Amino acid sequence: MTPPALVLVPGLLCDERLWRHQAGGLADLAGRVLIPNVTGQDSVAGMAGSILRTAPERFALAGLSMGGYVSLEIVRQAPERVEALALLDTSARPDTREQTAARLALIELARAGRFDEVWRTLLPKIVHPDRAEDPGLRSTVRQMAHAVGPGGFERQERAIIGRPDSRGDLPGISCPVLVLCGRDDALTPPHLHEELADGIPGARFRQVDDCGHLSTLERPEAVTRAMRSWLEPLTDRPTKDTHQKS
Repeated sequence: MTPPALVLVPGLLCDERLWRHQAGGLADLAGRVLIPNVTGQDSVAGMAGSILRTAPERFALAGLSMGGYVSLEIVRQAPERVEALALLDTSARPDTREQTAARLALIELARAGRFDEVWRTLLPKIVHPDRAEDPGLRSTVRQMAHAVGPGGFERQERAIIGRPDSRGDLPGISCPVLVLCGRDDALTPPHLHEELADGIPGARFRQVDDCGHLSTLERPEAVTRAMRSWLEPLTDRPTKDTHQKS
């Protein structure tokens, strides 16, 4: 069987650096690895549509955080094109009022020319407490944030605020699914991933120890191993079985 293309969708204020280890570590299992730019639209539907217009006809799909919201929307728009789905450090739920208020406050900071305060405010919430002062991780988060920029950040936040409740769609997902999170993810705690895994027939749930929200950067080797186990069955089974659970 021809290896599937692999689409890796970044999260809020992230770019291809979020997936650097996985893109390299999974390249032998994928025909192509694509990491789309998700800074140009202000809705998850728009982001999903943009990815679908440029992606191969069929592909495996993974998304982290906001990328998970977009991945669920892609499955909603074109389920027949997704051969396998990985949802990392994300949720099927819509924004709460409190979350929306916090996002709007960060948008105002960015509009006021205080964009550096945005990623610095988010950092303690998106990495394990023991890693908040790690210079390499801080540098990567800062570089990704500035690559997205204030305008892209506002569009992404408005997309997140307006995202739909995906819980009702979970039982209809029929491709192989990996649900993974950091055990210490403060933004999207493990119980939200248990909800995802329980709602999707046959989904596999993995937790990564000593890890916060940015699992692909914090524990890259563990995440890549889990994703290899998710992708490997696609490379050695007949095409006609693509949508059957392994």
